[in-house]
Amino acid sequence: MKPLRNDISPGSRVAIVQKQDQRSGKLTEGTVADLLTKSPTHPHGIKVRLQTGEVGRVQQILDQPA
Repeated sequence: MKPLRNDISPGSRVAIVQKQDQRSGKLTEGTVADLLTKSPTHPHGIKVRLQTGEVGRVQQILDQPA
């Protein structure tokens, strides 16, 4: 099951899949800057913007901010 919006916060380390990587399933790791999905869940993952500016859907949470 994909992570819920409540489990993700700015500063979380996550692995996302970007739009162009959805077919290959290639994951990009980074730190969340903004949450873009407003609903508590999404079948393909919560959409976030990383601090690098990359946008994608969270596939897994790697580390929570302290």
